[in-house]
Amino acid sequence: MLTLRSAAFVLSILSIFPLTALAANMPEDACITCHGDKNISGKNGSHLFVDPVQYKKTSHSIIGCTSCHESVTANHPNDGIRPSRATCKECHNEVNQEYAASLHANNAGCADCHNPHTVKSPAMTSASDMNAMCAKCHGTNDMVKAHAKWLPQADLHIDALPCITCHTGSENYVITMYIEKRIGSEKHSNFKVASHDDLTRLVPGGKDVKSLIDSNNDNLISLDELRSFNLNSKHDDMRLWGMMTPEKVTHSYQILDNRWDCTFCHASGPKAMQTSYVAFPDKGGTYTRVAVEKGAVLDVLYGTPDFYMMGSTRSTALSIVGGLIVLGGMGFAGVHGTFRFLTRRNRKEH
Repeated sequence: MLTLRSAAFVLSILSIFPLTALAANMPEDACITCHGDKNISGKNGSHLFVDPVQYKKTSHSIIGCTSCHESVTANHPNDGIRPSRATCKECHNEVNQEYAASLHANNAGCADCHNPHTVKSPAMTSASDMNAMCAKCHGTNDMVKAHAKWLPQADLHIDALPCITCHTGSENYVITMYIEKRIGSEKHSNFKVASHDDLTRLVPGGKDVKSLIDSNNDNLISLDELRSFNLNSKHDDMRLWGMMTPEKVTHSYQILDNRWDCTFCHASGPKAMQTSYVAFPDKGGTYTRVAVEKGAVLDVLYGTPDFYMMGSTRSTALSIVGGLIVLGGMGFAGVHGTFRFLTRRNRKEH
């Protein structure tokens, strides 16, 4: 069932494409019947396959194929007419204007980063997938070298931040955690984001993959559930990897002065640390987020042992130990100074 927001979106699209949207009702199934075949190709060998599962997850599937390919007729493909392609600005004019004013505008078009048949909202996309879009042109190794000229541990930063966190005016940052799986069997092997199939093998009885951590299925992950997942010996080849992701994404690609300031991320108890999610992969390449207990991401010992952000992640136990060490050091200096003051005359005589 459509929500009120989804219904409003559909009505707004229909107001833009009243005729084509109505026409889309008839050929939609026929389009997927042919284009959902992995072996389909054009006359010149072009790849015309559209993954039905991924396409169904997009908002474009709601408005239908002919909303963008309006020249398609009932006789397609035998009519010899090459299907037209809409330019994204017909629906996304505000985004188009914002992007046109950015430093990136003359270097890539919308389809260079976004496949219209698989496009999804930021909340349904993993941060590593976001960076994979950028890596099509900006090689990861090259970016690490370029950032290492001024950024400490540049490789770690690039692994923990989507590029858009620093290079757009995106807002409302949160910590999104992903379950990563060890590559190979070596103890010090690298990790990659686990797929839906990877996690399904670990869930007994065909349960939802979310139950790996959300054991009581209340759609809220507590600190105890995080600890239970991390301390489970069955998950030794897995880890929770946190990335700082924006809730509101913009296309204003730019270099922002405040991103050079470490406190943008590394500040004591920033709002991003208080709001966090675990994103679970779905079958169609999308992700479903489950909220984490507020502030739970700050437990670095057992809650999120593989996620640490200097200056903001804290452990209560370590804070107490550190405080005692500082107080002990100050107390020793104070006692020693007092003792020397009280015995100064005796020391002068001898």
